[in-house]
Amino acid sequence: MLDVTRLRVLVAVARHGSVTAAARALRYAQPSVSHHLARLEAETGSQLVQRAGRGIRLTEAGRVLAERAEEILGRLAAAEAELAAFTGLRAGRVRLAAFPSALATFVPAAAAALAADHPEVELSLTEAEPPDAVRLLRAGEIDVALLFAYQDRATPGRHLPPEGDLERPVRPQGDDTTAGDPPRPDRTGHADGQSGQSERGERGGQGEGAPPVGGQGEGSRVPAGWRGEGARVSPGSGPGEPEDDGLRRTTLLTEPIYLVTPAGLPGDRLTDHSERRWIAGCERCRAQLVRSCVTAGFNPDIAFTTDDYLAVQALVAAGLGVTTLPGLSLQSHRHPGVRATRLPGVSRTVTAAVHGEPPDPPATAALLSQLRAATASWVPSAAA
Repeated sequence: MLDVTRLRVLVAVARHGSVTAAARALRYAQPSVSHHLARLEAETGSQLVQRAGRGIRLTEAGRVLAERAEEILGRLAAAEAELAAFTGLRAGRVRLAAFPSALATFVPAAAAALAADHPEVELSLTEAEPPDAVRLLRAGEIDVALLFAYQDRATPGRHLPPEGDLERPVRPQGDDTTAGDPPRPDRTGHADGQSGQSERGERGGQGEGAPPVGGQGEGSRVPAGWRGEGARVSPGSGPGEPEDDGLRRTTLLTEPIYLVTPAGLPGDRLTDHSERRWIAGCERCRAQLVRSCVTAGFNPDIAFTTDDYLAVQALVAAGLGVTTLPGLSLQSHRHPGVRATRLPGVSRTVTAAVHGEPPDPPATAALLSQLRAATASWVPSAAA
């Protein structure tokens, strides 16, 4: 039987990168950390760490065990939280991790409603992109994670997993295209991009003539395809997720994806801008944009890279390129110098995920209820 304390030590070493840092984080003496690692190696019969210069690093066996140990510790933390809630050891605490545009749109309404209906519940908020939120959830450091996944209805069953990076700085990239060059892949070297995604960097889809968000013409209508779901999703059934990932998801809403161009620039299809420069997310965060453009018959010339949707819109408004953005990003901030046109066939599904078996602790269940209510009644702004 593996000792939980020693597993906790191994996770700390993996997370902090050294015995000294792990000891500091755990508030242990450094010899105690070394002792626990040695005992864990004796228990498993495997070498878990090895010397690397003046420090140590995990072996392959150590890395595998550390990943599993993090999940085990997360489940133990969840069990303790459930027991504490049901036995009345505390009034209630719930921790939520959410991506930026969710924090800027429907999360405040849900948090305010939770405080009004359950003043005894303490809510903490953390900004995190989906892959980091999933890691925090499995480690037991949060109770609810807001995730998203892109869906390409033009290719049935084709989804991108909800993973990505945090904010990246804007960096211009040179254009080395010469006349007569064949279409080229994006600067990741892959015509269909990478598999990761971030909330502020992912793009996608193709369409024409659809109503803009806060744009011109019929932009005052709530776009078709925007819907609050509130539906229970069985474990692993979320878009792009493995069936054995141990998460339970509630679908909150499905939002459209928009082509974002400078105000006054004609063209409502991706192909109308095949010769223009594009603004995309980081190299791991542009798969949907690149795939949509490749499907439309061209490789986008990605000239600027940023995962900050405020910077993306400013670059578009300045005439430096075009891009695509999900509806929540446009709702949380809309630059007056851009035009947005909905792209049919591509959408983004937002889910609330929890880890472990039901029932959820009362505080977690209350937060999920408020998130469902906030997204069921929330619609994107039609302000110009």
